[in-house]
Amino acid sequence: MQTAPTGLSGRPTGAVVIGATGGIGRAFVRHLEGSGRFETVIALGRRSHPALDLTDEGSIADCARYIADMNSEIRLVIDATGWLHDEDFQPEKTWQQIDPVHMAISFAVNAIGPALLIKHFAPLLPRDGRSIFATLSARVGSIGDNRIGGWYSYRAAKAALNQIVHTAAIELARKRKLAICVALYPGTVDTGLSGPFAKAGLQVQSPQQAVAHMMMVIDGLTPAQSGGFYAWDGTRLPW
Repeated sequence: MQTAPTGLSGRPTGAVVIGATGGIGRAFVRHLEGSGRFETVIALGRRSHPALDLTDEGSIADCARYIADMNSEIRLVIDATGWLHDEDFQPEKTWQQIDPVHMAISFAVNAIGPALLIKHFAPLLPRDGRSIFATLSARVGSIGDNRIGGWYSYRAAKAALNQIVHTAAIELARKRKLAICVALYPGTVDTGLSGPFAKAGLQVQSPQQAVAHMMMVIDGLTPAQSGGFYAWDGTRLPW
């Protein structure tokens, strides 16, 4: 996606990174700023100005309006948000550990939040030319690839996200023929989210490596691949 600083409309091009304070989000911001491909890289999160909280639709709408008022042609939106565990909840090893509060948090952040991002940010993509909305999913969200069970809340929420992305891609194509909406699996990345669960023998990437790989995937995507679910190495993952 070799985007020039000036877009088709003559306005400067912009990229948006949501979840910009997380390990992968920060790496996306630095990568895009260093690439010189966008005049503006807008970093959004709970501590940005304006602030964006995935569990507060009002804040999402405010951020979308803020960007709409900028003189930028938004060609790339990256949703680098996600929630797996905290001091109160860990991934479930058995159905006996299923907790409704845990599950509600996982769906709020991993599925409902990204759906609201699509609602408010996809309309910012230009009607002409190539543009991309990409959200981070997880391989464990694949139903077809589930061989060991466990992780009920995270698996289910990411599976829901994949369905949301696929559905949104169909709607997006009706008015933006060259726009792409995809779910990306970053691999096992050395961050606070997935790092603690890395097993011996697993390929663990730094956030910088994961972002570089994902940007290569993004650059190679075509509108025919919109609505798909892809790993960091370009492999198409099963639903």
